[in-house]
Amino acid sequence: MKKFLILILILLYPLQSFSDEPGVISLMYHRVGEGKYPSTNVSIEMFQQHLKAIKESGLKFIKPSKFKEHILEGKKFKQRYILLTVDDSFKSFYENAWPILKEKKIPFIIFVNTREINSNHPNYMTWDQIRELRDSGLVTIGGHSWSHEYFVDMKIDEVKKDIEKSHQDYLKELKFIPDLYAHTFGETSVDLINLIKKFNYKIIFGQHSGVISQNENIYYLPRFSLNENYGKPKRFKNILRSRAFNLKSYEPKTILLNPSNNPTNLKLIFNENVKGINCFDNSGGSWRNTKINFKSSNEIKLIFDLPFKKRRGRVNCTLPADGGLIKWFGYQYSVIN
Repeated sequence: MKKFLILILILLYPLQSFSDEPGVISLMYHRVGEGKYPSTNVSIEMFQQHLKAIKESGLKFIKPSKFKEHILEGKKFKQRYILLTVDDSFKSFYENAWPILKEKKIPFIIFVNTREINSNHPNYMTWDQIRELRDSGLVTIGGHSWSHEYFVDMKIDEVKKDIEKSHQDYLKELKFIPDLYAHTFGETSVDLINLIKKFNYKIIFGQHSGVISQNENIYYLPRFSLNENYGKPKRFKNILRSRAFNLKSYEPKTILLNPSNNPTNLKLIFNENVKGINCFDNSGGSWRNTKINFKSSNEIKLIFDLPFKKRRGRVNCTLPADGGLIKWFGYQYSVIN
């Protein structure tokens, strides 16, 4: 009788995975308190509001070392965590956010591009300040290239030289080479990923919305990018409600779109029933509801009728989950003409 009941459950719920994991919500900041750069800035007040909302949510910050261990060893995240990340080493983050994080003992990753630091650019941290972060015990240094140029448009050999120059700087100034990396502008291609992997970067981050789980590509992990518009309270609270889909696979694995393959389609296969899923994309240059073709209760095909515009093609899918949470999957294409 017991075996019979188990068989019935399997037949009724064949797609539900019992290894579903909540995932890690990775937040990305650039500047804090530099209002003349609204696309990469949050105000000091907004930054403090974010930290307050995280505390009230009950979510805990995960140490980068623990995060790296789980990802590389394939360990499931048994609860939802916050991973705080910072790009570009802007001085305003050091002056306005670092004192708050240091007082609260909040760990984070900072991805350091080195050219402007070498030239003592007034908007960037100094190497002494970077070393202070490194020595605090709270901060993990990640790679972010030398020039922070738009690598998608560059020749692979040029990108290789650029990353080599950044490694020379890391060795000279920090005495080590990072093993975490963030794609410049969050944009990349399969060829770029294959190159960057050769520099022994273990985990690589993008800049597209979504929750990190073991089902994600560890060389193109999502992060929620926050600025004065996308960091507003309503959206931020929704981000804190997000959790990972139980994603099995997606295809094609295309990241770079050009006139020959734009628009494309995207097939998503889940280890769960995703009836009720909603997807949105910015094909044609503005956000729209994505056409969804259900192959089965766990397999969908996203249809993009219009080409994505240059630079960033984005897709977001959400589904209500238990406990008032939101399952959130995001994908980003790099688009060239």
